Amino acid sequence: MTDEISNASAASETAPGRRTGIVWVASYQKSGNTWTRAFLHNLARVLAGEDVEQDINRMGAFSTWENAKGFYTDVLGFEPTEAHRAQIAAVRHEVQRRIADAHDDLVFVKTHHALAHDRGHTTINFAVTSGAVYIVRNPLDVAISFAHHLNVDIDRSIAMMAETGAESPVTERAVHEVFGAWSQHVLSWTRKPHRAIHVMRYEDMLADPGAAFGALSAHLKLGAGRREVTEAVERSSFDRLQSQEAKKGFSERYFPEQQFFREGRAGQWREHLTIAQVDRIVRDHGEQMARFGYLPD
Repeated sequence: MTDEISNASAASETAPGRRTGIVWVASYQKSGNTWTRAFLHNLARVLAGEDVEQDINRMGAFSTWENAKGFYTDVLGFEPTEAHRAQIAAVRHEVQRRIADAHDDLVFVKTHHALAHDRGHTTINFAVTSGAVYIVRNPLDVAISFAHHLNVDIDRSIAMMAETGAESPVTERAVHEVFGAWSQHVLSWTRKPHRAIHVMRYEDMLADPGAAFGALSAHLKLGAGRREVTEAVERSSFDRLQSQEAKKGFSERYFPEQQFFREGRAGQWREHLTIAQVDRIVRDHGEQMARFGYLPD
């Protein structure tokens, strides 16, 4: 599948200096996807000479959400429900093609899909794909944030993260995504290094956001210098995102009463997980954890 992304990336350059198609901003849930999109929007504003930070509830300027139900309603001609998962899977490529065609340049699209098959159809339309950014986070910390996000206990979130082929529900706002187990998700996007997929560790984004986001900007060839990246990083800081949510709420919250930007730090598992819970996560995901330096001492 990564070869198909590479071919799509090459085909997306329709003219010298101009690139089109979808750049996926992909991750397992609660791994830094929203923070990355906030940075990209703020960087676009800085490059355009705007001095106002990006409103987190209006991140649609040059990015969107692939599984928004409205896209699928338009293609299917009716509003899909849980009973229509097969129909949703069958039109997913057409939805993604329409998203790409609606933009003259690159469009950044959020997804929690694994690179997988859904009822006989791939989750990603490579024909309209230019590349991808993949964010990975320590599953020991993901388990805590995922539990808060879904309003379940940590043991339940750990079990969900180990569920092969797991899918999200079809809701009033969104169709289902196929994300699978944490290890399944990570492996699908990072099986081998690939020039079309830029991989970022959430922990590196926290430790040195200037370096991490600067590397992302360089990979995407956005034409930003150190000053622009530094300003965009400052506008996208966790404190400022958290402040915006406190004042305005956040439309992407799973439950309206749940805080989305909760702590934004690495290593919180040491304070919140039991030894048995750590052992279960390592047992479930140790191979992929080792690849990214996440195995505990």
